[in-house]
Amino acid sequence: MYTMPQDPAVILIVDEDALALTGVAATLDMAGYECHCARNPEAAFKAARALNLDLLICDVRVQEQSGLELCKELRKEPGNEDVPVLYVSSAQAPDIIRRSHEAGGAYYLRKPFDPDVLIELVGKALWMPHLVQSRISRHEPASLPRPSGLGMRRRSDARRTGSFRSES
Repeated sequence: MYTMPQDPAVILIVDEDALALTGVAATLDMAGYECHCARNPEAAFKAARALNLDLLICDVRVQEQSGLELCKELRKEPGNEDVPVLYVSSAQAPDIIRRSHEAGGAYYLRKPFDPDVLIELVGKALWMPHLVQSRISRHEPASLPRPSGLGMRRRSDARRTGSFRSES
């Protein structure tokens, strides 16, 4: 039987607020995740193209741009089609939860948030059945047969060592 890879899940956090970005990254780093940070859309695209992402965490507004639209575009990058998105925001917009789900978001979390709730939602997003299968297929040795219909992500391995990195 194949077991889940021991590599930590790779998470890209996109938020223009440096304090919020650092707080999310530190919380998830302590929980054992590999975090990469971007404070603007350009840095987010650079990271999304270079990393094998397992999860996107994005504010609904990033530099006067819709984080919802940004994540739709990030998920169009090769290999990111199935990457789940967790949206965060301090906005009080009445329909933001509905709009975040329509934009492909798995979850929505209002700022400020409880770190335990963040960790729980990240864990739930990473264990969605089709995503587990995708993660397994990306990490299986080439000699093992993969279930039909699952391809491996083709991307340069640009993983960095260390805790979390900021892309700006």
